[in-house]
Amino acid sequence: MKTHKLSVTLLFSLILLATACSTYKYKATDKVYKNNAKAFSKIIKATPPENQQIDSLFNEQYFVGTTNMGIRKPNFVIIHHTAQDSLGQTLRTFTIPRTGTSSHYVVSRDGKVVQMVNDYLRAQHAGAGKWGSVTDMNSCSIGIEMDNNGTTDPWTDAQISSLCALLKTLKKRYSIPTANFIGHADFAPGRKNDPKNFPWKTLAQQGYGLWYDDVLDSVPENFDPMVGLKVIGYNIARPNYAIEAFKIHFIQTDITQVLTDFDKQVIYNLYKKSL
Repeated sequence: MKTHKLSVTLLFSLILLATACSTYKYKATDKVYKNNAKAFSKIIKATPPENQQIDSLFNEQYFVGTTNMGIRKPNFVIIHHTAQDSLGQTLRTFTIPRTGTSSHYVVSRDGKVVQMVNDYLRAQHAGAGKWGSVTDMNSCSIGIEMDNNGTTDPWTDAQISSLCALLKTLKKRYSIPTANFIGHADFAPGRKNDPKNFPWKTLAQQGYGLWYDDVLDSVPENFDPMVGLKVIGYNIARPNYAIEAFKIHFIQTDITQVLTDFDKQVIYNLYKKSL
């Protein structure tokens, strides 16, 4: 009797395993990911590195492997909203080659966290933009997509809780500076507006990004708010867009391209924190 029960249990387990394997949607794209990682590994191991020979100054080039090296690590975190209706829709978008876009993590409305790219690899999430002197943000950042349609969706407690837990790990693991947690709109003014209506203050209170003080000083007469925005990190080549991006992040109730006296106080406060 025991043998019969064991056989039935084993058979049931095998059926469950087979069912799980047959319903897993991302087997094919996981294989592509592994093949890409294998190809990257081959490039890294090549000595001398492929296509990096110096041929203009020397008759011969030697390669001597150093004992002192490491993996490049991220120094920024860029937060996005997906502008899509579900986690499944976003995962599909990021697993179709023709979209050409991806992120390291997706945080769903119910708090589930899905990782899609190794932290040390370059995800395609930031695109064209500038923050401070950084123009190739994909090469030095981790992209986090928040599952939110960008219009009517609220930010759920479970989602923000999971995000903060993830940010805590990333900040500690890579020693990411507090000021280097920013939004997509901050990096790409005029081109992107995400994440909208985001609880940046909640994040800043835990050490992920800057926020202004509750009590603000008056602004000196000779203070130029555009210089202040530049010091904070914004690209002021197109001033109206820089103002809009700043207000999407820090003001939220008014995202017009005109600075109020209060806006200038906030900029001055953040400017002093950024020096």
